Amino acid sequence: MSIAMRRIFGLLLAVLVIAVDQASKAAVLRFTNIHFPVEILPIFRIAYTENYGISLGLLAANTLELRWLLLAVTIAIAVGVLWWMFRERRLGDVLALGLVLGGAAGNIADRMNRGYVVDFLDLHFGDWRPFMIFNVADAAITIGVVIVLARSLFWGEKPDAAAPTATET
Repeated sequence: MSIAMRRIFGLLLAVLVIAVDQASKAAVLRFTNIHFPVEILPIFRIAYTENYGISLGLLAANTLELRWLLLAVTIAIAVGVLWWMFRERRLGDVLALGLVLGGAAGNIADRMNRGYVVDFLDLHFGDWRPFMIFNVADAAITIGVVIVLARSLFWGEKPDAAAPTATET
């Protein structure tokens, strides 16, 4: 498969993540009572919340200036991920970065349209929550980052068979 085709697949995956993220947020806002959580499973519920900060609600942007600054920073990060994705050659890495890019773009769309990110997925085991309330974009970002890390730690670059080794020169 050509490098150009891999990049197209990465971009298509990013667009798919954005579409699913935005559709799920629209559905939550339209079809649920956002003031009362909805139990889906004993360990999972829909619980609407507005995230004005970054991951885990840190660095809350409470003023208009801070919101625009946070938006600018997240756009810069997304552009960096796009640049990285276009430099990658392996399909697994391109797709993982497509997940990250799509998730970032989904949350950027929220920040631009609402001034905050809509979070609503609540995974819990009794009172213990392994994650804060999150959304599809957050899940895509997390999965993409885990894949990139795993691929770099366990399946790093294979040495080029044609390249001479130090003992051959």
